[in-house]
Amino acid sequence: MKCPSKNSPRHRAFPIRTPLQLSATYLAVLCWTSAPLSTLAQDAAIGGQSETTSGAQPSVVQRVEIVARQGSTELRRAASVAKQIYGRDDLDRYGDTNTLDFLRRLPGVNVDTGGPRMRGLGAGYTQILINGDPAPQGFNLDQLSPSQIERIEVIKAATADQSSQAIAGTINVILKETSRRSLSTLRVGLASGGDRPLGNLNYSLSESTGPFNLSLPVSLFEWDRQVRNTIDRKMAGSDGLSSVSQQLGTSRSDGWGYNLAPRLNYKISDEQTLSLATFFQKGYWNYRTDYVNRAVSGLPVFDDDTLQGGFWENRRGNITWINRFSEDQRIEIKAGVQQFRSGFDFRNLRAGAMQLQTRGNNLDDAVTQAGKYSQLLGTAHTLTAGWDLENRNRREQRTTTDSMGQALLPSFEGQPFEAQMRRQAYYIQDEWDLSPQWQLYIGLRNERIASESTNASTPVSNVSSVLSPLAHVTYKFDPKSRDMVRASLTRSYKAPGLNALLARPVINGAYTNTNLTNTYLAPDRLGNPALTPELATGLDIAYENYLTNDGIFSVGLFHRNLNNVVRNLTELRQVSWANAPRWISQPQNFSDAVTSGVEFELRGRAADLLPQLFSNVKALNIRSSLSVYRSRIAALPGPDNRLDGQQPWSANLGFDQRISGLPLSVGGNLSLTPGYDTRQTSELLLRRTISRGIDVFAMMPLSPTMSFRAAASAGVQQFGPPNGSTLNLLSNGDYTRNERYAKPQLNLSLDMRL
Repeated sequence: MKCPSKNSPRHRAFPIRTPLQLSATYLAVLCWTSAPLSTLAQDAAIGGQSETTSGAQPSVVQRVEIVARQGSTELRRAASVAKQIYGRDDLDRYGDTNTLDFLRRLPGVNVDTGGPRMRGLGAGYTQILINGDPAPQGFNLDQLSPSQIERIEVIKAATADQSSQAIAGTINVILKETSRRSLSTLRVGLASGGDRPLGNLNYSLSESTGPFNLSLPVSLFEWDRQVRNTIDRKMAGSDGLSSVSQQLGTSRSDGWGYNLAPRLNYKISDEQTLSLATFFQKGYWNYRTDYVNRAVSGLPVFDDDTLQGGFWENRRGNITWINRFSEDQRIEIKAGVQQFRSGFDFRNLRAGAMQLQTRGNNLDDAVTQAGKYSQLLGTAHTLTAGWDLENRNRREQRTTTDSMGQALLPSFEGQPFEAQMRRQAYYIQDEWDLSPQWQLYIGLRNERIASESTNASTPVSNVSSVLSPLAHVTYKFDPKSRDMVRASLTRSYKAPGLNALLARPVINGAYTNTNLTNTYLAPDRLGNPALTPELATGLDIAYENYLTNDGIFSVGLFHRNLNNVVRNLTELRQVSWANAPRWISQPQNFSDAVTSGVEFELRGRAADLLPQLFSNVKALNIRSSLSVYRSRIAALPGPDNRLDGQQPWSANLGFDQRISGLPLSVGGNLSLTPGYDTRQTSELLLRRTISRGIDVFAMMPLSPTMSFRAAASAGVQQFGPPNGSTLNLLSNGDYTRNERYAKPQLNLSLDMRL
């Protein structure tokens, strides 16, 4: 069955106006009003990449680049806890237009279905921070340009001064600070889309006057991705008897949005500063599927064609006051407000006719307040104490109607479902350089999480308290800290999302007739207000060897004992919204589990790492990583009773090189994840095929203030899982298999310093 054509007025549920023309106009205005390039040649080249001019300018550019790299390495080496740090030189190397493309190349980080995951663990186990604070609700890193980032920190174990919702680890994104001099940069990009070019634009302005420093990053982005889908099924059909079918389809996701992140710093005195950081984001999206159905045997049930659209808005504001009482005393107090709003319109179409329509809106808002006091005790002893308070609310309202316009769930339609979470945390930590060789970090953090869900039934409340003792030890073999061993013993947790606490039923689109029973493989969904946090006790041990020219070799081991692991369980129930029993998928605190792994990283100049092969190639840098994971859920029989989504291993291999005699740099990266099985329940097995991703780039400086980049990628998707197939196999032989394929993508970008 076919959806309306793209020229039909029903092609888009929400109107989308491409920013490509706007970007071109904006670029023309900026170029017309900017100063001549000859007056700006004294500035460093964008990204520290240019080597094409003579005289004093190249030496200045080169010094800027070297300092940036040394800064990242030195920060990693001096840190009291194990972390990987990536600065501007790393972020500029590939010319990525979104942050997820950069993160998927990092050791121990995987990107699947839009979000980064550490150590192979699923969504929610990895904490995402923006400037040390939890990312706003609804915020996605695929909508943040790397040009707005100063550095990225990948932290392997929890610390006291950050939330301990980090069982797998933490990714802390540090945005660019305000500059003390006037500066403006522009990056415009062009990418291949489904059937048209896609534009993106990133502009950053910094101004300084007296005690005030202002920065204004602006980002426009759009996407248009098409995916071929093949769905094979063996399951109960419309008559309740076994059937076999196949659906061949295409899906298309497109939309656009913008980011604004104004930041203002006010220097009250030499001791006091006041800063205001804001973030605004808005976007529109559409998604549609188009299927050709084939019945092999029986009377199968097919997925309907879909036409979906919506919008989102994200607003955030934080104010921070810092007072340095002396060289030894410092206090920092901050407060913030957040709001995320979205609306959507989902339509199921069969032979062009509406079968089901769901409209709704979501509202998330939060208020935060935090502070910390630091005291230097002697020359090598820093004591810090602080607090972290958060009040978060979620409100959902939606209506689902059938082909006749009748409410599908009359007991629930139009009623608001609400959930609230209050988090109170207090901590103390001590960073102590015991000797030139020994460094100790100890901390204690207590978090109290209170949640309440209000819906059509009786409100449900939960209160949990997590006490997290933390200890990190570093031993340096030599005074220059080139060889060291790190060890950490931590306690962390994963709190359920507010949307998982809402007991609102969602009817499966293939079985909308609630007078009939659906199937195990096509269940209805229901939240669970009784969910409690997952708890984890973790041990990390790592060896780090810092080589010349910013090279590094590291090997790390980790182990986690998890309690109250949450998993979606499917059960046949008699429910209030159906006349027949229905299969219901609901998240539940299911079992205890363990996971462990080993992670290798090697990077540096090829001439240093493999002098026998590359002694004459001075400008070639290589990067490689290998991560091996194991896990076991106690309540499930083996084999393959692993944690949800955790692959057995993953590997990355990449390089970049400056071409001798040419103003050109090239590079590439290969990522690989094997196929594997995961036992979801005692009845259900999930099978994933091998996943391969490759991306390459070339960069050429055009002037001291301008550079051009081209990049191509294949096998990975910005807004979805990688190419490949997934198989859901029941013990009775029923199955569903979904195979996905997205075309390679090309990205072109031009960086300018105005």
